[in-house]
Amino acid sequence: MGRRALGRPFGWLWAAYAVSAYGSGLGFGALPLLAVLVLHAGPAEVSALSAVGPAVGALIAVPLAPWVEFRRKRPVMIGTDLVRFAAMASIPVAYAFGVLGFVQLLVVSAVIAAAKIAFGAASGAYLKALVRPEDLLVANARFESTNWSSIAVGPPLGGAAIGLFGPVTTVVADALSYLLSALGITAIRGKEEAPRAEDRSPLRPGALLAGWRHILGHPVLRALYLNQVLVAGLIMATEPLLAVLLLRRLGFPPWQYGLAFAAPCLGGLIGSRLARRVVARHGRDRVFRTVGTLRAVWLIGLVLVRPGVVGLVTVMAVELAIIVNMSLYGPVLSTYRLEHTPKHLVARMLTAWSIGQQASVAVLTALAGLLADVTGPRTALAVAGVLILGTPLLLPGRRSRTTEPEAEVAPSHS
Repeated sequence: MGRRALGRPFGWLWAAYAVSAYGSGLGFGALPLLAVLVLHAGPAEVSALSAVGPAVGALIAVPLAPWVEFRRKRPVMIGTDLVRFAAMASIPVAYAFGVLGFVQLLVVSAVIAAAKIAFGAASGAYLKALVRPEDLLVANARFESTNWSSIAVGPPLGGAAIGLFGPVTTVVADALSYLLSALGITAIRGKEEAPRAEDRSPLRPGALLAGWRHILGHPVLRALYLNQVLVAGLIMATEPLLAVLLLRRLGFPPWQYGLAFAAPCLGGLIGSRLARRVVARHGRDRVFRTVGTLRAVWLIGLVLVRPGVVGLVTVMAVELAIIVNMSLYGPVLSTYRLEHTPKHLVARMLTAWSIGQQASVAVLTALAGLLADVTGPRTALAVAGVLILGTPLLLPGRRSRTTEPEAEVAPSHS
């Protein structure tokens, strides 16, 4: 199958995404690693870092949704990239002066989370306007493959860089990647269409909640949303638990910790490249039901992690199985959301989706951290693995229609 050309503007957008993704790949788990290695944080503190910051960021993002919706999207993306650059750059500065503390890591985590939500909403709306509807799945699959390849390459290099140059090295790389991403988006030529004047609703509750109303009022989107927030929350809740288990309890060095998550991400290239073919052959309904179920059945295997090579291989095998299915499912879900959301609601829908997912991650990560403090990280991993087995029950049923895009409708001013 030949490579489809999506145009130079998409090429710049993809390049900007790639440099940011690879920077974040280098800095994978950077804040929890700093908390563990520099501040000697325990399971509850590491989980709080992964939970409180994103939760606060999600609250900040709520009033940002209409603000993003009613503005040109490229300046929003550039601005949020610059905000993330400044926030991440503050960490090596504080470390150099010996004043880095846990509160600063929490603040940076919140700022990064809010800016990421705003950037994602703006970029999703911009992508829908940038490429043809029939090319949305191809475009989303390319973003998906880039994301997973960046995680495959970044963490091992980041772990090695930490060992050679110190614990804030990857934070510097991550900060610079946001700056380069902003430059890449600036290079996109062509005038972006401004939102229509009648779309500029004031920031009233109706405008703030429009994204959630659309998701919850659409039967298939509602089912996919509830499933996704729980699956993402339970999977991400295991990250700080594994950091404590592997780095502190089982004595894995940082480079092995990075490798345990990086190597399986090569499976993301497989899933994302297969997405278009699998949908063409089996249909979107079957992808949602079958692949959506397969994402959930492997997490319980993390309970079996042991010291040494066997433990490392166990983590890699479990993560590979999860990632192949996630990377196939992800672009299909992203495309469906864009196809079934009117243009004037895209940014608010994506913001609402991200806030719900981030809030779920925050709550479940905090609860997992508290449980780990009482019972140990292995027990908390087991509970997460059992709970996620029930999430396929929330997927759309066989009678749900997931094939017809939703027609554009006039904007609501409620």
